Amino acid sequence: MAGLAESGSNPDVELLYDINGLAKDAPHWFDRVMGYVGEYGLLFALILAVVWCWWSVRRRGAEDAASSVAALVWAPLAAAVAVLVNVPIRGFVERPRPFKQHQGLEVLVSGKTDYSFVSDHATIAMALGVGLFVANRKFGLVGIGLALLEGFCRVYMGVHYPTDVVGGFALGTAVALLLSPLAMALLTPLMSAIERSPRGGWLIRSRGGSRGGGGEALIPGARKESAGAEERDLAA
Repeated sequence: MAGLAESGSNPDVELLYDINGLAKDAPHWFDRVMGYVGEYGLLFALILAVVWCWWSVRRRGAEDAASSVAALVWAPLAAAVAVLVNVPIRGFVERPRPFKQHQGLEVLVSGKTDYSFVSDHATIAMALGVGLFVANRKFGLVGIGLALLEGFCRVYMGVHYPTDVVGGFALGTAVALLLSPLAMALLTPLMSAIERSPRGGWLIRSRGGSRGGGGEALIPGARKESAGAEERDLAA
């Protein structure tokens, strides 16, 4: 198979060697950083992006806050569902890790004994990115960019073929988009109920949101109107 990669007759393996070859030429410290980023860092960054988007939606306190938060809740749920869907796929395909079939790869992480197709990391990352895009396009574009970088890292680290990553992207996107209408139909009423709750309402809308701000604005106006009525009565 290594010979196929050199001859270019197997584009998947050839691209694997090309991308993983960058790890051989890079400094050792850089490979350690890439290994950590590809294994933990980018997924953590995606979770932070979801939390940051939730905080932004909550502070803005718009009328669609409940549906926006519902979409944000769906993002990690979509990632979890996609990983569960991947379990039978991996068992059916049974594709070994690339470093078990091809020599000369620079493997940056150890302990990978499960099957390779499809990549769980790529699946989770893209499901989070697409789910975030459903909630907010600006944050979603950042999330999808992080997911693409995650896929590159998995090949760079020598633990996945490029097609493993592409399959993960497709699986994460399909679950996040195809199940989104059903998820929103179930989660939006739940988030609306939490919004109306005196104890849990802060999770959906901050106290300084538009609804609270509007209420405070009405009170001074009412006072001014009553004061003006009293002045008119005194004048009479």
